[in-house]
Amino acid sequence: MMSRNGFPINYSPVLARQLGIDEAEETPAVKQNDGVDFVPAKHWLILFGHHFASIAGAAPIIGPVIACLYWGWLPALAWIVFGSIFMGAVHDLASLAISAKNEGRSIADLTENILDRNSKIVFSLFVFLTLILIVAVFAAIAGQTLANTPEVVLPTIGLIPVASLIGWLMYHRGFSIPLSSLLGVAMLFGLIVLGYRYPLSLPVPNPEQWWTVILIFYGMTASVTPVTLLLQPRDHLAALVLFAGMFFGFLGLLLSRPELHAPPVVAFSSDQGWMFPMLFITIGCGAVSGFHSLVASGTTAKQLPTMKDVRAVGYGAMVTESALAVLAIVSVTAGLYWKELPVGQHGFVYQEVFQKGGWIKTFGVGYGEVTKPVLGTFGALVGITMLKTFVMTTLDSATRITRYVGSELLGETFGLPGMKNKYGITLLIGFLAAMLALGNWQAIWPIFGSANQLVASVVFIVTSVWLFRRGGNWKLTAVPAVLMLLTTLSALVVKTWEFMTADPRKDLLAAIAIVLIALALFMLLQSIRVVRKKASA
Repeated sequence: MMSRNGFPINYSPVLARQLGIDEAEETPAVKQNDGVDFVPAKHWLILFGHHFASIAGAAPIIGPVIACLYWGWLPALAWIVFGSIFMGAVHDLASLAISAKNEGRSIADLTENILDRNSKIVFSLFVFLTLILIVAVFAAIAGQTLANTPEVVLPTIGLIPVASLIGWLMYHRGFSIPLSSLLGVAMLFGLIVLGYRYPLSLPVPNPEQWWTVILIFYGMTASVTPVTLLLQPRDHLAALVLFAGMFFGFLGLLLSRPELHAPPVVAFSSDQGWMFPMLFITIGCGAVSGFHSLVASGTTAKQLPTMKDVRAVGYGAMVTESALAVLAIVSVTAGLYWKELPVGQHGFVYQEVFQKGGWIKTFGVGYGEVTKPVLGTFGALVGITMLKTFVMTTLDSATRITRYVGSELLGETFGLPGMKNKYGITLLIGFLAAMLALGNWQAIWPIFGSANQLVASVVFIVTSVWLFRRGGNWKLTAVPAVLMLLTTLSALVVKTWEFMTADPRKDLLAAIAIVLIALALFMLLQSIRVVRKKASA
């Protein structure tokens, strides 16, 4: 659909034409079916569940929770709505389509064909290291949550055998998707109830570290397991749980119709920095996130049943994620009171819950309050279980994607011994992630938001060049590329100054920020060079 001035309102059909999506074309999952990584999903809804659960993670919740606290819910909501429609969904759909049209290769690997070999090496190395950080941090965060919230241990760990059973029933016993889904969800909710009644704790010192190691080992094992045995059914069930959680959340809002206690705009400058650019870095997933392109061109493109499903999965999942981010905003601003508890009222205060329990607890408590008309006292537990489901899904998918990128870079490009072998590269990933997760990952985590958005900027640049070389409307992605690049570079400059003027100075973070700035400028200059060369040919 087009507006009167010709600007596209719905990018999905516009992009589909520009990307040259041929619905009759066979997908990599069909052409390269190997029973492990390249396997067409039984139905597009199964793949939608995987993609949505993987891209969402915890980020569309943590970002809004922090942004509303420091800048206000109005700018956060505006960025989520407009960012997701005009940037995030464009980014995700383009990444999936380009990968599906090129043998399911990752967007980092395809940079060699679109730009040149040096660009591919630089971008792939950056992506590989970023993914190692993601695996490490998600394992560490999940480990802390399992140690501190023993009620979620049973549903978190129990989902693994349940998913394997459902996958076996669907793919090997011919069970229908509705029957398998109903059985899986019933078993999972049974685990939630059991977990509430029988919380489990590890009887060891530093249980969070033990859980972290266990989860990294799980991610390694899951990343080499055939997708039909764990990844597809687990993500499908995880998505159903997330959809149910979203349904209960919006139903609770409809029934209780609470007032928003937080102000629309808190401040333009806060302890977290200026609203621009820091709010747009803090809220990545929910609006636009570079990690999405890694999922789209990593696992999702290798499981796509037909090309006609590209739009529903790539575009639709991003819009659904933005709805989750909106739910997160309303949960913490309506479910929690602002700064102090009114006289005679019962409830929780936003700032107090955030300070004592962090963003996971803040969302869980806020979600519990707005869903009391539906879920009663189980609301907070359901909210935290939603987060745990997200984290486990992202941990599995991120490890598998890191294996793909690492094999393409270290094995194929550099020819390092053992790195083409899926077990060899997985062992390296597990070792590096464990060293970081059990070490001081917090030291470099403050730069992750900027690094993630830089990935999105580079993907927009690469996509624009790809469209330009094909004679497509490259402006559809070039405009977001410029906006994201300006935002990311501004944030990195601000962060570099903060790191260098801190007491004590944070030289490591400052150095990383400078390297990221150099990466962005390098990829921009390389793209300009390729475009000029093509234009003069």
